[in-house]
This record gives sequence, structure tokens and C-alpha cells, in this order.
Amino acid sequence: MAAGGKGANQAVAAARAGGRVAFIAKLGADMFGEKALEGFKREGIDVSAVARDKRYPSGVALIFVARDGQNCIAVASGANARLDLAYVRKHRALIRRAAVLVLQLETPLPAVQAAARIAAEGNVPIILNPAPARRLPDSLLSRVTILTPNESEAELLSGTKLGSTVQLNRAADVLLARGVKAVVITLGKRGAFVAAAGIRKHVPAFKVKAVDATAAGDVFNGVLAVAMSEGRPLLEAVKFANAAAAISVTRLGAQPSAPCRSEIEQFLAKQQSL
Repeated sequence: MAAGGKGANQAVAAARAGGRVAFIAKLGADMFGEKALEGFKREGIDVSAVARDKRYPSGVALIFVARDGQNCIAVASGANARLDLAYVRKHRALIRRAAVLVLQLETPLPAVQAAARIAAEGNVPIILNPAPARRLPDSLLSRVTILTPNESEAELLSGTKLGSTVQLNRAADVLLARGVKAVVITLGKRGAFVAAAGIRKHVPAFKVKAVDATAAGDVFNGVLAVAMSEGRPLLEAVKFANAAAAISVTRLGAQPSAPCRSEIEQFLAKQQSL
């Protein structure tokens, strides 16, 4: 067993990468919730907005990993599904103080939309990891600063089959037209395709021996948020996040795979010397 959950993975990855992180979430009043809370505190994460639900258990996932490191995940949402509009609105001030708001879709869509609306009203940049994949309204996408779908998620949201660079550009055009400010399509071992005003760029991945891709996307998003909060240009931020994700796939588990800041910097320094 290892600690996980998309939002939690993103929060831990951001904290280890040097970010000052506050997490809005609900856990069960059970052993898993207790261990998760202890873990967040060890990482230095602000848990003032993490609640314990006495009625519903903590969310859990069963993860199958293939020999090539790819995975398939079955989720029982539990208390995650109890993160409602009222709870998000209760933490309006916390959201508006953020340098970046990071969202994902393992919590109910109305709560995600409410958080995005609060952030947008306060001019807080929003990174949305649209996973698990589902269709999303333009009212949400139009508030997103950086959308970070993987290939299957980008296909679902754009209605465009991906494969070639032309198709990547076409999918990005559709998503930008829906109001997203920038699109970063993660391509696994091929890196990421970045599209924004005046930018169309493939940022290659770093070559490593993958053993488990679990949480690689979450690590990417958490570290991307830290890089953006530090004022790094988009392409530089994506390269930094790519390095963190590359390290993560060489390790087993979700949160245990997230690298710390010094590891990311050492990895990049080594790559530049090769």
C-alpha cells in the first residue's frame, strides 16, 4: 500500500519541489485518512482545509501495473465524492491567496467548477489536470490557464484523434478555441506538446528506465505549478516538470515516487552535462 489520490499526489509533488502548499480535501475518519493526514503534515502541507468525514471512508484505488510500467486504475471515491460546493466556498479566502490553483477530476465536477470560478474572480492562475477523463463544459475550460490532458483526455475533450504533429496542433486549436489559455498535452515517454499564443513546441521527455508510471501525470502537474509560481516561462516550466515526471516513473507507487527539489535540479544538471 502507498499513499495516493490525484489531488494528494499533486500536493505532495508540489511540496517536495519547494512549493508552499495548502490542500483542500475530504478524508474518511479511518486508518487511511489518519495516515494520509500524517503524510501531508510530514511534507509541510497546510491541512487546515482537509476535513474528516465520519460517514464515508477515505477514497482508495487498486492499481494494476504492466511490465512496461503502464497502469490501469480502479477507484472507490468514498469521502472524495463528498467534497461539495459549500465546502469549497468555505475556503474561498484560501483559494484567492494562492499563486496557482491546481485542480483534477477525482472530486465532484461542481466543486471543481466552484474552485475555478473563485480563482478566476481573484485572478489566480489555474492548472487543470482533466483526469480521470470526462467531458467538460466551456464555462470551466474558459477559466483554465493551463490544461494538461494526456493523449486520451485530449482526444475526448477536442474530438480529435491524436497521432501526428498535425493532429496535436488540431486538438490544441480546438481546446484553445474553447477558452483555455495554454494546452500542455502530455505524451508519456515522448514528452509534452505545448500550445499557447505564439507557441507550438514539442518538449521531449528524458530517457529513463520506467518501472511504474503511476502518478507521473500528477507529479508533472504539481511541479509545473511550482515552476509557474516561481515565474518561469511556460516552456522552461514544462521542462522542469518533465524532469520530475521522469524521475517518478523510475520508482514504484504514487506519492513515494515524487522527487524532492534537489533531485530534480541534480537530474537536470546531469542531463545538461551529457
